[in-house]
Amino acid sequence: MDRLDRAGRLAAYGAAAAMAPYAVIKVVWVVGAVAGLLPIGEGFGLAGWVVLNTVTIGMAGIGITMALALVRPWGMRLPGPLVAFVAWVGSGFLVAMLPYAVLDSLLGGSGGDEPQGESGGASMPGWEAVLIQVSFVGMGLGLAIALPAYLRRRWPDAFAGRVGDDGGGVPRRVLWAAGLGAVIGSVWLYWAVGGPAGVAHPADRNADWRLLNGVCGLWALAASVATWALSRSRPARLPRWVPLTFGWLGAGSLFAWSGWKLPLTLYVAVADPADTSLPENLTVAAGLHAAAVAAGAVMLPTLVRRRGRGITAPELPGAAS
Repeated sequence: MDRLDRAGRLAAYGAAAAMAPYAVIKVVWVVGAVAGLLPIGEGFGLAGWVVLNTVTIGMAGIGITMALALVRPWGMRLPGPLVAFVAWVGSGFLVAMLPYAVLDSLLGGSGGDEPQGESGGASMPGWEAVLIQVSFVGMGLGLAIALPAYLRRRWPDAFAGRVGDDGGGVPRRVLWAAGLGAVIGSVWLYWAVGGPAGVAHPADRNADWRLLNGVCGLWALAASVATWALSRSRPARLPRWVPLTFGWLGAGSLFAWSGWKLPLTLYVAVADPADTSLPENLTVAAGLHAAAVAAGAVMLPTLVRRRGRGITAPELPGAAS
């Protein structure tokens, strides 16, 4: 067991432990609301509040199970592509929260409206808010370290060697996807620094919006650069696991965040709710998110490719057992 594998195992346990307080808090909210001992979140009825928090309890349970699957022996017996995909999407969601949470704390709060589903209303104690943030940051950091370590244990051939020593070369569509990811990331960074093009409601821009655009833009660029690096046909000194790690996390961020934002953008465009507006031009935003989902999905197979092979069921270690 080398240092990366040891760090990955510790990170997986840490991710599961970090998410546990969030799950406990949500259980307390549900039980307390049903028993009439705790207030219901502002804007919710009892049924809606219970359903919302029950769903998030389930999501937390899935996150804890996934983290343990990356380190426990039974995780190696689960269908490899399923584990890899779920962890890829989950880490893609959470990895963007790490620098966002740090920058948001350094800036003393961004002034954006906290989602009511997480706030529990104005009466939520400060320590609960801290625990919730620690849970998300801990899970994101843990998966960011544990996922590459798990993938390397399960498919060591994909991570072995150095960039270009397999002859490189990728399908043209992958290079187009990498270029598209770079364009999308550049647009998000442009908005993050205050660029006005494509922004329909400048007054709605706040620090939260700028930070998330900046973080997601950087991860989009990381995915593109990593994919280009892995397409090299000439050997380089860079170990293959470095661009693979950043590529996995960056492509996951592209796919997961835009996969969540696209339905929200379409809902706002179609329903035009009076209490919700987005700073971006909705047509531009929807196009960017759709392109980001496609780019992340196209880049993914290249990130698990090794001498023409990828993560497929017949190649799984111990698949016959």
